[in-house]
Amino acid sequence: MTAQTPTPGLITPRLIAIGETMALVAPTAAEPLLTAEQFQLSIGGAESNVAIHVAALGQQAAWVSALGDDVLGARVLDTIAGRGVDTHWVGTDSTAPTGVYFKDPGQGVLYYRAGSAASRMSPEAIAEIPLEQAEIVHISGITPALSASCAALIEVVFDRMSGAPGIVSFDVNHRAALWSAAEAAPVLERLANRADLVFVGRDEAETLWGCETASDARAHLPGAATLVVKDGDIGATEFSDEGTVFVPAIPTEVVEAVGAGDAFAAGYLAGLLSGATASERLEGGHRRASLVLGSTGDIG
Repeated sequence: MTAQTPTPGLITPRLIAIGETMALVAPTAAEPLLTAEQFQLSIGGAESNVAIHVAALGQQAAWVSALGDDVLGARVLDTIAGRGVDTHWVGTDSTAPTGVYFKDPGQGVLYYRAGSAASRMSPEAIAEIPLEQAEIVHISGITPALSASCAALIEVVFDRMSGAPGIVSFDVNHRAALWSAAEAAPVLERLANRADLVFVGRDEAETLWGCETASDARAHLPGAATLVVKDGDIGATEFSDEGTVFVPAIPTEVVEAVGAGDAFAAGYLAGLLSGATASERLEGGHRRASLVLGSTGDIG
């Protein structure tokens, strides 16, 4: 695997997001894959989605990953870089492909990512990256499900950031297609309790840990200094030492929900970087999520 050469004197972006991004095939209209006749090719990945939205909101963001040495990898890289995200730490693997997934509106997604270049990432992939200089390092629970080496990478992120001034932002992001709730629950609980800031869906917390309310999730994840619980079209709640803040969701006609959680996290994180209050951060998350909910793409 090869990585682009760092630029001398480069300023570390305020946010570094680490994780897999794939080529995304989706019907042009909100139609089932079975009957749709026209499709669009774009990209999708939780962590790069966050970086793209953060950059769109005026904050410096970088995305770290690996791609196959193929045309889909080149397209993914060009698309993300074209959205203003720093991609110079993205590696290229000539022996593994770029992952692909398909959106089936109303039915979820189909993944073709086994053995992808990103699934081969290991702690060595981030060895030369100055994570400790970033204000936020954003990761998700998708990465440790990809492979043992990816799980080891995530552990190293936490280890390196433990003494750094910046924070680790962790989106639980359980993907049932990658691992069962029974397998994922203890791993994601442990990682969330190591993070400084955690995003989790209320329904996700119920599936994983039996948490029926946002307060239950807070009690289950006491290690996170700040916990944000998203409850679909109801709203989102932030728990921190400063108190509890709830902001209702923005009423939105939903075309496709996939990617909205990443957009919410990005809106929140951009607000955090700009010094916004808790309620402003949550409002920013809802605004960004609303853009994605109304489209078939992950990035609005």
